[in-house]
Amino acid sequence: MIGPRFPDLISRLPATVPFVGPEEHERAAGIRFRARLGANENVFGPSPRALEALHSADAEIWKYADPSHFDLKAELSARLGCTPGNIVFGEGIDGCLGYLVRLLVEPGDAVVTSDGAYPTFSYHVNAYGGALHKVPYRDDAEDIAALFAKAAEVDAKIVYLANPDNPMGSWYASADIEAALDTLPDGTVLALDEAYIEFAPEGTAPNIDPEDPRVIRFRTFSKAYGMAGARVGYAVGAQPLIGAFDKVRNHFAMNRAAQAGVLAALRDDAWLAEIRDRVGAARSRIVEIAAENGLSCLPSATNFVAVDCGHDGDFARAVLKALVARGVFVRMPFVAPQDRCLRISAGTGAELDILAEELPKALAEASEPAT
Repeated sequence: MIGPRFPDLISRLPATVPFVGPEEHERAAGIRFRARLGANENVFGPSPRALEALHSADAEIWKYADPSHFDLKAELSARLGCTPGNIVFGEGIDGCLGYLVRLLVEPGDAVVTSDGAYPTFSYHVNAYGGALHKVPYRDDAEDIAALFAKAAEVDAKIVYLANPDNPMGSWYASADIEAALDTLPDGTVLALDEAYIEFAPEGTAPNIDPEDPRVIRFRTFSKAYGMAGARVGYAVGAQPLIGAFDKVRNHFAMNRAAQAGVLAALRDDAWLAEIRDRVGAARSRIVEIAAENGLSCLPSATNFVAVDCGHDGDFARAVLKALVARGVFVRMPFVAPQDRCLRISAGTGAELDILAEELPKALAEASEPAT
């Protein structure tokens, strides 16, 4: 009996995924997390208006959603100063990144990213046979000059940059990115991931013409808008590139309720402002907890904080393991020297109380000499 015949490319790919969800960790450990501080979710939830719209849409869930996303594009384009033709939606930024790679990358095509940057982008490039070229972080931040220089060296189709950055929380001012575009090589598209832009200081988002063919920007409703489970992201770029997404995207990827919910969320500016305040307070609390344990934190323009454990990656992994065993879910960067840190998401007051209780125990356990 003959089974499926995988292409050689697929057969060679490792059987791994970019992230293992907290639920899988819980099942493996036989525990329930007391503090869910590792997925960079917005624990404060979506706008009450969004929840109302989601519930109202349930009665018509038998209908397919509008595959053109007409109303949502109209609202977004008015806010972003572009046309609806500059916007495309997908299954979170993850889905949009996958479509971009499918559009532009053939097997062997060069693509540039940072070593240790958001792994889902690299996951898509590998799946389509692209040749990944990685440059190291510099001072715990993605190195724009090195990224663009590498792109010129290898004739890259795409160069990926997150601003603000995941997993370190660092960011560049808009002027830095605008100036760097002058050095982006011809034929290379900058994939600018702005998943955390709503948490960043004023002046972080660069002023880029939506019709600039060199740049495509990615944003999401998973973070500040508190709708990670809805899986709604979008890309903004020049109309010829955005129009090409219709050749490859899943036109019915966004369900009807999600479409209604994110439209209501987008219109609730007061709730977004409140979320920014709550996240800012939670970040400050994480910094305080770290300081109480002799640890320092990196500045953050996101809804998480990178906590420097003060040693190498092995020590940080030991701390993470001890926290998970105590019901505290956190994550950490994958690549040295950034892997000396833990990445801790903004949590509720109760969750951060648990972190404050368990972190000193986890640090003590990690510091115990091996027997």
